[in-house]
Amino acid sequence: MKFLEYIHIDKIADTFLSLLTAFILGGLIGFERQYRQRTAGLRTNVLVALGAAIFVDIAVSLHGSDGAVRVIAYVVSGIGFLGAGVIMREEGNIHGLNTAATLWCSAAIGAAAGSDLIAEAILATIFILAANILLRPIGHAIDRRPLDDESELLNVIYIICDRRFSKQVMDRLNEALNRYNYPPQDIEVDLFGEEDVEIAATLIATSTNAEDITQIIKLLNDMPEVRHAYLDKNSIA
Repeated sequence: MKFLEYIHIDKIADTFLSLLTAFILGGLIGFERQYRQRTAGLRTNVLVALGAAIFVDIAVSLHGSDGAVRVIAYVVSGIGFLGAGVIMREEGNIHGLNTAATLWCSAAIGAAAGSDLIAEAILATIFILAANILLRPIGHAIDRRPLDDESELLNVIYIICDRRFSKQVMDRLNEALNRYNYPPQDIEVDLFGEEDVEIAATLIATSTNAEDITQIIKLLNDMPEVRHAYLDKNSIA
C-alpha cells in the first residue's frame, strides 16, 4: 500500500491545476492549427502539452526542481522526433517546419504548466498564437518581395475542393508539383463556404512552362473531389 504515501489532497490539486492549464493552453494553440487544417491539430497539440506537463509534474513530485530540470531537458530533445515526423510527412516543405515548431512550443507550454509556472505558460501561449496569427500577413508580404532588382513572377494555384478530401487533394497537388519540378513556396488552406476549402499553393519563379502548368491544373480538375482549380499569375516588382 505504498501508493498511499503519495496521496495528498494538496498535491493532487496542484497536479490537476497543472494538467488543466496544459489542456486549455494546448487546446488554444491546437485550435488555431486545426482551423487552418494543418497536420498537427487540436488533439496533437493538447496531447503534447499534456505529456510534457505530466512528465515534469511527476519529476517535481519525486525529486523537486532538480528533477524537473532534467526531465525538461529530455522533453526539449525528445519532442524533436515528433516534429521530424511531421516534416517528413509534409515532404520537407516549409509548411511542415512551422507545424513542427508549434509542437515544440506546445511542449514548452506543458513543461511550464507542469513546473507550476502558470503565468509564464499563459504568457508564452499569447506569444505563440501571435506568431502563428499576427505574423502570417507580414510573412506573406515579405515573401512577395523580389530577391533582387529584377521583376519576379508570382504564381498561385487555387483549388476549391470538398473539405473532407482536402488531405488527398493536397497530396495530389504536391505530387504533381514535384513531378514538374515546381515545389510550393507556401500552401494555405482556408474555409470556403460551408462544405469546401480553398487551397492556395504559392510558387515564385522567374519562368514557368505554360504546358506544365496546364497539365497540373488538368490533373487537379480531373479529381472528383475538386470543384475548380485555376492559376493566378501576377508580376511583382
